Amino acid sequence: MSPDRVARIQQQWQRERPDLDVSPQGLIGRLHRLADLMRVELVALYRRYGLGEGEFDVLAALRRQGAPYELAPGALAQHTMVTTGAMTKRLDRLEEAGLVERRPSDDDGRGRVARLTEAGRALFDEAFTAHIRNEHRLVAALDPAQQAALADLLTVWLGGFETPEA
Repeated sequence: MSPDRVARIQQQWQRERPDLDVSPQGLIGRLHRLADLMRVELVALYRRYGLGEGEFDVLAALRRQGAPYELAPGALAQHTMVTTGAMTKRLDRLEEAGLVERRPSDDDGRGRVARLTEAGRALFDEAFTAHIRNEHRLVAALDPAQQAALADLLTVWLGGFETPEA
């Protein structure tokens, strides 16, 4: 197997800085490169459904809730890890497209709730089916055992950075 881009960079650093162990670059550089390449592939699919990455995330968060497919904007912001201001902009775009609707909260008269519309659910279900097919395509270079082993390793690694949710 010929050296990939990351291996060539590591070789250059080993030549220029033999005093440093640059082996972590092999992992981090490849993960970074894979993430960039996969994001391009994922976003291209979302665009086919008229969605950006953020809009897809909002629709996914609502759909995962189960009927009636709704959450308060603050909870949505936490689920998608964006600010409430960014969430407002996403919800504005989705509401304009007829994919979500906002209504007053039953629990808090001042609060609002975002709900997936029937059109939003239908579009998202179609997009999500295509998304999962696309993800299978993106990991197809690995056999099922390799996929499982990599998932286990990444889970352990990620666990060193994240705190478990309550």
